Amino acid sequence: MYAITGITGKVGGIVARTLLAAGLPVRAVVRDADKGRPWDDKGCEVTIASISDEAGLTSAFTGVDGVFLMTPPDFDPEPGFPLTHEAIAAVKAAIAAAQPAKVVFLSTIGAQVAEFSLLNNSKITEEGLRTVPVPVAFLRAAWFMENASWDVEAAKAGVVPSFLQPLNHPIPMIATADIGSTAANLLRESWTGLRIIELEGPRRYSANDVAAGFAEAVGHPVRMEPVPRDTWEALFRSQGMKHPLARIRMIDGFNEGWIDFEGGGAEHRTGRIPLETVVKDLTAQG
Repeated sequence: MYAITGITGKVGGIVARTLLAAGLPVRAVVRDADKGRPWDDKGCEVTIASISDEAGLTSAFTGVDGVFLMTPPDFDPEPGFPLTHEAIAAVKAAIAAAQPAKVVFLSTIGAQVAEFSLLNNSKITEEGLRTVPVPVAFLRAAWFMENASWDVEAAKAGVVPSFLQPLNHPIPMIATADIGSTAANLLRESWTGLRIIELEGPRRYSANDVAAGFAEAVGHPVRMEPVPRDTWEALFRSQGMKHPLARIRMIDGFNEGWIDFEGGGAEHRTGRIPLETVVKDLTAQG
């Protein structure tokens, strides 16, 4: 039995479907019964728990061969990341009580970086998981290729505003399908202690590469238009963000190169799905 958190999202759903296709039992960890019904229909055992529910997580993690752990995204965290600290405290207590055979945590590229940014959410969670009494793997995934979904409509019009700058600066990217399949494979592996797995796509991609992918998908030229750095804070606040600095510094980190993989003793894996395939699929869906 494998407990899957975040199962209603893209990556968690891929992990669950991959395990089910292999004939392995899955326990869907969801926040409410309505979200669990589609997974019950697929043959999953359904357990109700939020990421900060120690008792619920303990029940969900008990008697399983592995836990796939995702924490809900918080794109506008309050100073000090209080929700992240609350969540990891509950998760740690649940793991200690339930003693699952292993945990695979979906982390991020740059989780090791001390510089303040939105990715400190994963850094805090990683630090908490380093002391749990079961084998743990940090799956540090690159920038999601599916982030381009926000740009489909703009691409159809021919001009896409870009926060990734310079436009020809390549960064590590990965398809969610590759993340999910890698996580499902890790859950079926055995190890002791801590593993760090870095995951990126077949090559690195720039904003201009995203534009080229869109141009091929929509059948006309598409260009990226840099969003001036000095307008970001006002723009994000106009969109409803209260604490935009963490997001701004994350983008700075990719653009300036200080958000990257750690290397060293980490394992490095490469996905098989190119950016062009993801952009084509996103455009067809949009």
